[in-house]
Amino acid sequence: MMKKISFTVILCVILCSCYQPERDCEKYKTGSFRFTYEIGDTLKEGKFIRTEDYSVDYYENKIDSATVRWFNDCEFVLQDIRSKNAIQYKIISTTDSSYTFQYKSAVKDPNKQLIVKTGTAIKLTN
Repeated sequence: MMKKISFTVILCVILCSCYQPERDCEKYKTGSFRFTYEIGDTLKEGKFIRTEDYSVDYYENKIDSATVRWFNDCEFVLQDIRSKNAIQYKIISTTDSSYTFQYKSAVKDPNKQLIVKTGTAIKLTN
């Protein structure tokens, strides 16, 4: 009986450790996207259009532009053209029409706690 339980536990651990979320990041490098973001307790929606080199964000009746620098198919940095602030993004999973990502400041400030947030972008067009 103990051998069966041990075998079952080991099998479950092996199967669970092999799971990798789908990450087909290549198809999300460019296109038009919709995303939600949080400011305080308020959930808001924006959209952006990304080319291989630039991203243009539309939110709260504002337009913001950034350069895009890809490290690999799933990781990139957006650097705001005006302020030069940079945010690092990592696509952690994809579906047929969306991707989930983590983002954080690309510049480490020893006086501030590094906060990593998660979001989802839905692809509208190519």
